[in-house]
Amino acid sequence: MMAEFCGNPAVEAGEVLMPRKRKFDRSRICVKCKINPGNLVIRHSVYCKGCFTPLIFTKFHQALEPYINHVSVGPRRGALKPSGALLIGFSGGLGSSVLLDLVYQRYCANVGSDNLKGGREHPRKNKVWQKIYVCYVEVSDIFPETSDRTAQIREAIARYDGFELIPVRIQDAFDRTWWERVSGGAAPDLAGLPFDLGGGDSEPVAALQTHIRALPTPTAILSTLSTLTRLLLLYTAYSVSASHIVLGTSLTSLSISLISSISQGGGFVVPQAIQEEWFPQFVQRTIGDTSWNGEVRLVRPLRDVGMKECTAWVWWHQLLVVGKQRIPVPKQTIGDLTKNFIIGLERDYPSTVSTIAKTVGKLAPRGDSRVRCVLCELPTQQFVQRWKSRTSIRSFTDDASSMDTATSSLPHYLCYSCHTTLTSKSARSTATLNLHSSNSAPALNLPMWAATRLALELGSEQSVGPGAPANEIWETKKLDDGGMKSLVGEFLLENE
Repeated sequence: MMAEFCGNPAVEAGEVLMPRKRKFDRSRICVKCKINPGNLVIRHSVYCKGCFTPLIFTKFHQALEPYINHVSVGPRRGALKPSGALLIGFSGGLGSSVLLDLVYQRYCANVGSDNLKGGREHPRKNKVWQKIYVCYVEVSDIFPETSDRTAQIREAIARYDGFELIPVRIQDAFDRTWWERVSGGAAPDLAGLPFDLGGGDSEPVAALQTHIRALPTPTAILSTLSTLTRLLLLYTAYSVSASHIVLGTSLTSLSISLISSISQGGGFVVPQAIQEEWFPQFVQRTIGDTSWNGEVRLVRPLRDVGMKECTAWVWWHQLLVVGKQRIPVPKQTIGDLTKNFIIGLERDYPSTVSTIAKTVGKLAPRGDSRVRCVLCELPTQQFVQRWKSRTSIRSFTDDASSMDTATSSLPHYLCYSCHTTLTSKSARSTATLNLHSSNSAPALNLPMWAATRLALELGSEQSVGPGAPANEIWETKKLDDGGMKSLVGEFLLENE
């Protein structure tokens, strides 16, 4: 018996191998209808083609509709009344293609039909979203190896009536004209500041290429492009009065992004990976609709639908998948290694991937923060840079006495993840970005939202840290026992 289960090499080969676990728990009959033979196995449960479609619809609306109404946070009660329009973040990949089809089938195709089941407030009876936009971010301008796919994206979206495409290019993050259009006000004057904040008179493509060249690792490049894409979607949604953004992040993609983000120092913002409330900063755009306060709610409605289910949906509904643009960077990045690991788990142990997303989704940071990072605009853990300076040595050449006043304050405006992304050292290279450089050359080119915030704060204060009065200089020096006693002497009690 021991030889059969432990693999004793002295036994026959047929007796050594352990019995393989069945792909499904009970039988080949669908677990929903109990009649038809199954066509698809989802985490050891068998479903037929007829029961698969309503299953995905149920997962989709249960993940999205509780967040449509402005006040509601729990299960939906009453009519769906969003404050603004809807913007779909479309990459052309598998998840976003499924999301596009689900939004159309549920909120556009059957609106006003009296032949379908549902109560008076059912979304099929009334049009939930008065306007639906689809935003695509093109990255081909900064990578010559890639091709512009805007025409293919436009063709894929043209199959659905009622969707309006908003093409955006990744370099728009450094474009002053784009920033003035989405923010509703003139960009601040960036001249005369102690260092170049980016987004000045240089071309947006050149500014973005300068920013990417300053990044130390391929992992940092992919992380930065993901951050820029997310902020471009958020500001675009704000500019068209869209109160909600939906992304086609499947259960598999969510597990990959969660593990990858935590490994890069993003554990403090884990809740925002599930659902995010974003408010714009330093914008002057007038809000016409009083029911919308300007906030944008970012939701991932496919977070309970795995990559296998998305593939089956595309096959059975004959959808056109353009394919997600591949960024030409080395494959040995944290994101790619995490992706290979998670996909292997989904193939051999499918229930594990669901456990990862659900377990990590329950995590919450200790304490709360109202301060947001200038780059990613996510909550920033307080005093994280002070902790990092005590626990790690970033460079042996930095001299605190020679730091430029404004440049040395930049890390105080960054979250732990963004600061690590900008300063991490590559395993194959000792080159790293020095945010404390006092040279005349610019330390870093920044996107327009970060440049605007720093220009307004640093330009008016010129201090070593956020919140300090203008023209104030801090000095740290060690005191002897006599000096310390003279400072606190009036507070000491006399010995009797």
